[in-house]
Amino acid sequence: MSVRVARAAWAAWAWGRGASFRRSASNFPLPPTGAVEVAELLRDATTAEEGSQQVAARWLPNQCSVLLFPGQGSQVVGMGRGLLRYPRVRELYAAASRVLGYDLLELSLHGPQEALDRTVHCQPAVFVASLAAVEKLNHLQPTVIENCVAAAGFSVGEFAALVFAGAMEFCEGLYAVKVRAEAMQEASEAVPSGMLSVLGQPQSRFTVACAEAQEHCRTLGIEDPVCELSSYLFPDCRVISGHLQALQFLQKNSSKYHFRRTKLLPVSGGFHTRLMQPAVEPLAQVLKEIDVKKPLVSVHSNVNGNRYMHPKHIQKLLVQQVVSPVKWEQTMHTIYQRKRGTEFPRTFEVGPGKQLGTILKSCNLQAWKSYSHIEVLEADEDLDQNQ
Repeated sequence: MSVRVARAAWAAWAWGRGASFRRSASNFPLPPTGAVEVAELLRDATTAEEGSQQVAARWLPNQCSVLLFPGQGSQVVGMGRGLLRYPRVRELYAAASRVLGYDLLELSLHGPQEALDRTVHCQPAVFVASLAAVEKLNHLQPTVIENCVAAAGFSVGEFAALVFAGAMEFCEGLYAVKVRAEAMQEASEAVPSGMLSVLGQPQSRFTVACAEAQEHCRTLGIEDPVCELSSYLFPDCRVISGHLQALQFLQKNSSKYHFRRTKLLPVSGGFHTRLMQPAVEPLAQVLKEIDVKKPLVSVHSNVNGNRYMHPKHIQKLLVQQVVSPVKWEQTMHTIYQRKRGTEFPRTFEVGPGKQLGTILKSCNLQAWKSYSHIEVLEADEDLDQNQ
């Protein structure tokens, strides 16, 4: 069996098996005993052809693809509506509802937005919508799945990227996301905190700004204040997370630090900082129960931008990611770095929103020219007609 043939079979296996599962002793659902894993198929094919140096080299750069999976903040009521016409998507949502204990499809389609925006709901919703978008992409352009060479996900999107790459089962990955979201929701409710998007310029003083904002919080009587860089988006654009008083101080004094524009993000907590420390242990425990495998396509970690090399690294860094900044800009440079004159792969953002495409445009304009978004709100008639 060729690697291409094995990859083409991934979605049919994943969603068909995902609709039925049993409860294990560790309380998260697994596929039925004896189910053939797509990761096994890919490993068998890779092993069979391991001696050939032409497995990846036979693809021209512009025939390869990269998949990007969005994170929290991309959710919107109605997402999933553009996916329901494709095979197995309803089965996927039915399996997700069993894992979560509530009707995820109903919440995604009809909201209300306030409920969908809650961390405990939006992380699973974005995770499932993104993988359902992969099913749509596989139906319309199967060669994109067959020729995928790399994947990356922003924050919770990293779990979707790993499931796509065969590193963990859909139901296992979703259960880990459920535990993560619940723990992060609880941690965010313990301290008034948030996230501030900052568009800076070369002379912006991010480190000094965070330090002075922390000192301001101390004068207000806040012990051990938090104000940290939590996301590197593109050159001169960062997200700062921490106590709300610190973020308000930065907004008021933005000109002092040469910030061009600041905006509080509609999230409930200071994610990717040590304020999320209470969420670390619950996630670590559930990841210990999951049979994590080496990804069959390169998946890049938010923690350092590098691709995962070993399953133990996945378990370790997914936990570390909760309290570490998302190094998305570094990830984009790693994925798209190439010799001058080499063509770029096609990039597909799979999931709600086009934020990752916007960031890619600012990180690498040439790579962005081969970017597409897989619509999850309404059916993409143009894409259908092209097929």
